Amino acid sequence: MFSGAQISLYPMADDFVDVIMSALGALDPYRDQLRIETDDVSTLLVGPPEVLFRAMRDLFSAAARTGTHCVFSATISRGCPGESDDAICTSSHFDGPLAPLAERQESALSAVRKAPDMDVFAVGQLSLYVLGQGNHMDEIYGCIDFLKQSGTFDKSKHFATKLKGDTGALFATLEQAFCHFGPPEGHVTIDLTVSANSPSAR
Repeated sequence: MFSGAQISLYPMADDFVDVIMSALGALDPYRDQLRIETDDVSTLLVGPPEVLFRAMRDLFSAAARTGTHCVFSATISRGCPGESDDAICTSSHFDGPLAPLAERQESALSAVRKAPDMDVFAVGQLSLYVLGQGNHMDEIYGCIDFLKQSGTFDKSKHFATKLKGDTGALFATLEQAFCHFGPPEGHVTIDLTVSANSPSAR
């Protein structure tokens, strides 16, 4: 399995470089568990989802704690047939056959309930894509049902589902959506945008 994310962090401030550089320290605990490659467009994080989503959570939360309006954009993928398997991505999330949908939903909800409180409020929207599967809409509808029960659901939108809440619960919700819907060996992607400290009214 290959899993990873192309991420970009956008602080809306004149000192955006300082905000980004200070937030990067949040990735230090994960550097031996992820492959990290940066260019002038985005940063690639490669590794198991349970590390990947915590690293993204901690990076974004660190930037948002400055009080700056920050936007985080990510394209997250697992099981892409165009990528070779990578041992660094080994994860217990994908052991065994696909469990019944209701069982996966309950497991995902249980994980979200255990999420740590990061003391950072954020809003976000995601689109889940289960690729190359004839029953992909069953998986997507099952994921939407989970999102509506997750405690982070805000509303349905065209092409996306909007979430809100503490970044601990929000990124836990995203991890569970990514890992529990679509077959363990299947190609699943998420298109994600998260925002904190926006001057727009909530």
